[in-house]
Amino acid sequence: MKFDRLLPLALLGSFYPGMAALAQDAGSSGNLSVEINELVPSEKGCKLTFVAGNGLPQSLAKVSFEFVLFDEKGLVERMAVLDFRDLPAGKTKVRQFDLSGTKCEAVKSLLINDAPVCDGEGIAKDACMKGLKTGSKSSVELKG
Repeated sequence: MKFDRLLPLALLGSFYPGMAALAQDAGSSGNLSVEINELVPSEKGCKLTFVAGNGLPQSLAKVSFEFVLFDEKGLVERMAVLDFRDLPAGKTKVRQFDLSGTKCEAVKSLLINDAPVCDGEGIAKDACMKGLKTGSKSSVELKG
């Protein structure tokens, strides 16, 4: 790879060090990682931004996660199945979801309850939940 191609990558890593670390983890961890990056109010309700990394040796053709949103009292605010679509092996992707009728300030924590869809060639049905690593860059906690 030429130097002129490496420079933009190095600059990107300096602006987004967390992304570079997550991408590195995804490529070598042997696990899936899901991180809540940001929650922002939207016209419909609340837009959630996730960073997902596939450290499995196989690509995922389709994966979805069932999320439980908890309020400040620890009560379930709502449940939603979010389709993360495809996640190629060794890659990191950003996915956004707009939850209509949900107020961001009401969401205090998230739980990944299940992975109802976890499809790919050579992928076991429990691969998406087994060894799932979660994290948060926001004030909202994410558990797996």
